[in-house]
Amino acid sequence: MILEACVDSVESALAAQAGGAHRIELCEDLLEGGTTPSAGMIEVCRERLQIPVHVLIRPRGGDFVYSDIEIEVMQRDIALARRLGAKGVVYGALRADGSVDVERTKALLGVSRPLSVTFHRAFDFTPDADAALDTLIALGIDRVLTSGQAPTAVEGTRTLARLVTRGAGRIRILAGGGLTEENIAKVVASTGVPEVHVRATALLESPASYRPRHLSLLKQPLPNEFDRAVTDPERIRRLSGILGKIDSAHP
Repeated sequence: MILEACVDSVESALAAQAGGAHRIELCEDLLEGGTTPSAGMIEVCRERLQIPVHVLIRPRGGDFVYSDIEIEVMQRDIALARRLGAKGVVYGALRADGSVDVERTKALLGVSRPLSVTFHRAFDFTPDADAALDTLIALGIDRVLTSGQAPTAVEGTRTLARLVTRGAGRIRILAGGGLTEENIAKVVASTGVPEVHVRATALLESPASYRPRHLSLLKQPLPNEFDRAVTDPERIRRLSGILGKIDSAHP
């Protein structure tokens, strides 16, 4: 059994290793579901850890339907992770209809080897798990991270077990989503998954003694996880125009 810990800091990576994790998935911004970590974080983790580091390659939060520019960014992040010593990369790309984006996944695979490749939980947002798994097998993906297309792996055990059987010898199923000390043994026993993915966090209180209660940098949640906030050129133009008028009035 492989225990993979999902972490978003060097401290958490070291803690996962100390606790007996066999591998880490290194991310940033887990409140968005995870995005690509910085080069500095990857490099320090590689210097401090003895267990393999798999790097999440996700240029933004929101959906998994990527533009050509975003794929270019992801390709460069993959190349950087490889140069910095990562053992694997984790990504997923879908079409608008929810099916696996074969062409864009091939584009990412083209710069990924010899790294291990995991297709992440974008898999859980596909309409047909069996068809998606067959596509990933045909592409040569090494493993898929999935909750069995359910809110948690506990609720997705039936699908997870079916995927393990369907992918046997061709792709590894990495079960993740709400796994805890109380349920992990049951999920493994009922599905036969060879790998599990956990967060296993504890709340760490900030050492900051001065805390201005009237300020917060936390953003308001979006209406749903598919939509995302993007820069509006018209709003930028209006703001620029306002500042231009101020400059003209006060030369």
